[in-house]
Amino acid sequence: MTTTEESFASLDSYCSETRYNLRWSSVFVLPGWLRVWWQSFGDGAELYLRTVRQEEEIIGIAPLFIRDKKAALIGSADVCDYLDFVPAHDKEEEFFSVLLDDLIDRGVSHLDLRPLRPNSTVLNYLVATARNRNYSVLCQEDGVSVELDLPATWEEYLALLATKQRHELKRKLRRLEEAGNVAYRCMEVSPPQVDGFMDTFLRLFTLSWEEKAEFMTPRRESFFRSLARAMAEAKLLRLGVLELDAVTVAMIMGFDYDDTMYLYNSAYDPDYRRLSVGLLSKVLCLKDSLEGGKKRFDFLKGGEPYKYQLGGSEIPLYRCEIRIK
Repeated sequence: MTTTEESFASLDSYCSETRYNLRWSSVFVLPGWLRVWWQSFGDGAELYLRTVRQEEEIIGIAPLFIRDKKAALIGSADVCDYLDFVPAHDKEEEFFSVLLDDLIDRGVSHLDLRPLRPNSTVLNYLVATARNRNYSVLCQEDGVSVELDLPATWEEYLALLATKQRHELKRKLRRLEEAGNVAYRCMEVSPPQVDGFMDTFLRLFTLSWEEKAEFMTPRRESFFRSLARAMAEAKLLRLGVLELDAVTVAMIMGFDYDDTMYLYNSAYDPDYRRLSVGLLSKVLCLKDSLEGGKKRFDFLKGGEPYKYQLGGSEIPLYRCEIRIK
C-alpha cells in the first residue's frame, strides 16, 4: 500500500466516480467544501491531502492539515457541523493503519479530530486501531446535533408533534397567512444568481441577532459567499425565501445532499419577529423537503429548543484526541 499526495481537483474527480466506493458521508467532507474552507482559513498550516492506495485502488482519503506537529481534519467547528475521513467501504482498518504510519513518518505526534458523529469512521475504526497500538486516546462529548427522519406527508409530520406544539405551529402559520400575501420558495440557485441572493441573506443575517452580527466577520462573510458559489456549482445549494407582500422577511441557506436537507443557517428581518418568520421559514423548508421526497432533515449543530419542538432528535457530537508518538 502507498500514500499519494492529492489536490482538491483530483478529489473532485474521485467524488464523481462511483467505482472507488468511497464513503462521502456528508456535505461537509465533499471536495468543494474542503477547498473553500482551506482557501478561507488554512493560512499558516500545511495541507495534508492524501489518498491511501492498494495498487491502483483508492482505499481512503485523508483531508487533514498540520500545525505544530498536530493534525486536524480540514474544517473548523464554527462553520463545519461535523467532519470525517473518506475511506472506501470495508477498507477502513487498512486505510487507518497505513495513514497512521505515514503521519508518524512525517513527524505528526497528535491528532485532534472534531466535531464527530457517533457513526463517524474515526470513532468506529480509527479509535480501535489506535488503541490496538497502545496510543493514548481521549474521546469526549463536544456538543450536539439535531435531526429528523422525515415521514412521507405533511399530515404525518404534524401527527409526530406533541399536541401543544402542533396547535401552536398551526396557529403561527395561520397568523402569518392572515398578515398578508405569503410566498415561500426553496430554490436551486445557479452560480450567476448567488451573489444577489447572498447580499440579501447576509444583510438579514446581521440584523437577526447581535450574536450573528458579531459572528459574521469579514473572513467568515467571504467564506459564506465562496461556499455558496461552490455549492451552487455542485447543484447542492438551496436558498429558501419567505416573502410577505413581496418583501423578503426570512431566508434559509441549506444544502440538498444524499436524500438529506441540511439546514446550514437562517436569517430574518426583526421587524417581522412578531409573526415568527424566522421559525416559520424553517418549518416551510422542512415541509418543502418532505414533499420533495427527502428522507432526513438535519437541523445541524446546536441544541436550540425549536429543533426539539419541531420533532428533532439529539445526536451527540465528539472530539477525539490521539497521541501517536
